[in-house]
Amino acid sequence: MLSNRGPLFFPMARFILFVFMASTIFHLKQRVAKIQRMWDIQMLESENATGYLSRGVWTINAVGRLGNQMGQYATLYALAKENGRPAFIPAQMHRMLAPLFRITLPVLPRTTARRIAWQNYHLNDWMEEQYRHISGKYVRFTGYPSSWTFYHHLRHEILREFTPHDHVREEAQNFLRCLQVNGRRPDTFVGVHVRRGDYVHVMPKMWRGVVADRKYLEQALDWFRARYSAPIFVVSSNGMAWCWENIDTSRGDVVFAGNGIENAPAKDFALLTQCNHTVMTIGTFGVWAAYLAGGETIYLANYTLPDSPFLKIFKPEATFLPEWIGINADLSPLLKH
Repeated sequence: MLSNRGPLFFPMARFILFVFMASTIFHLKQRVAKIQRMWDIQMLESENATGYLSRGVWTINAVGRLGNQMGQYATLYALAKENGRPAFIPAQMHRMLAPLFRITLPVLPRTTARRIAWQNYHLNDWMEEQYRHISGKYVRFTGYPSSWTFYHHLRHEILREFTPHDHVREEAQNFLRCLQVNGRRPDTFVGVHVRRGDYVHVMPKMWRGVVADRKYLEQALDWFRARYSAPIFVVSSNGMAWCWENIDTSRGDVVFAGNGIENAPAKDFALLTQCNHTVMTIGTFGVWAAYLAGGETIYLANYTLPDSPFLKIFKPEATFLPEWIGINADLSPLLKH
């Protein structure tokens, strides 16, 4: 019986040995890779400690959604350059922006950030002279800065930072190439961003303001129709159902696009930035879409009552570029209450 089992035993033993050795090599490689990553991090932090940490570190809190964090990034970029300090972004900001744009500011490791005694520095949403003379070496900006007054003098650099990746741009342009107006390919693309969501309730209840209504959008679209031959309007919104009900599509020049998902805004934003011109309502998402698209921009103006507390933290002249064109909001619904 033993002689019959011999031929089977040795091949099986070799097989088991092979599996054992392969498994051992695999796990050793995994362990070495892990050790290498840890070593790389330690080296990075060692270089940080002797390099940029000695020269100071400026960063900013990453709060809000895409438009907010674009504003924070651009503000940090400009103020650090103005004051001659190295700028680093939090990891969560990198996760938000890097999939969309070719940003270049380095990421500040969390372990390094935790070791720094930060000087928190609150920013208003408009440039002030004192921001040109900030003395701290380890400054962490707070607030929701997004105003063009921080960075517009560096427009070329900001546009370079927010250049979309090729695949993002190509997907948006491929969509636009397929659009037609009454059987013809349009010459002019107008991105339309309609901000709704929480603003529908927050604006009237907290800020004594309104969001864009049907009449405003009719006026804005008609402004472009009067100036361009057969434009097409590419509508993006976080309240698409409202748009379907309130934007007139009878002329065949309106397309509802994007996915309207606030937590995944890349597709909507890319489409808007690849258009020639912009109609926006309110919010930093629309402001940044218009800023990157260039061209002509129509925006909702005077959308709060004069005594709104919103005007203490928001300056229209610091939000909308001087060449943009405002259409006044209808405040009558607020006056009825």
